[in-house]
Amino acid sequence: MAISLSVVLLLAIILVVLIRGGSIKAGPAVVAVLFGFFLASTGMAPSINRFLDSLAQTINEINF
Repeated sequence: MAISLSVVLLLAIILVVLIRGGSIKAGPAVVAVLFGFFLASTGMAPSINRFLDSLAQTINEINF
C-alpha cells in the first residue's frame, strides 16, 4: 500500500510539472488520468501491480 501511494504521489507531481511546464496540455493529461483509472478496473490490474511490486523490490535490493 505504501509503495502504491508513493507511486501515485510521484506520478501526480510529475503530471503537474509537465502541465505547468507546457510539455503536456490539460486535455491529454486528463485522457492519461482517465486511461489509468479505467485500466485499474480491468483484469490487467493485478498483473501491472505484480510487475510494479517486483520492480520496486528489485530497485530496493540494489546496493550502492
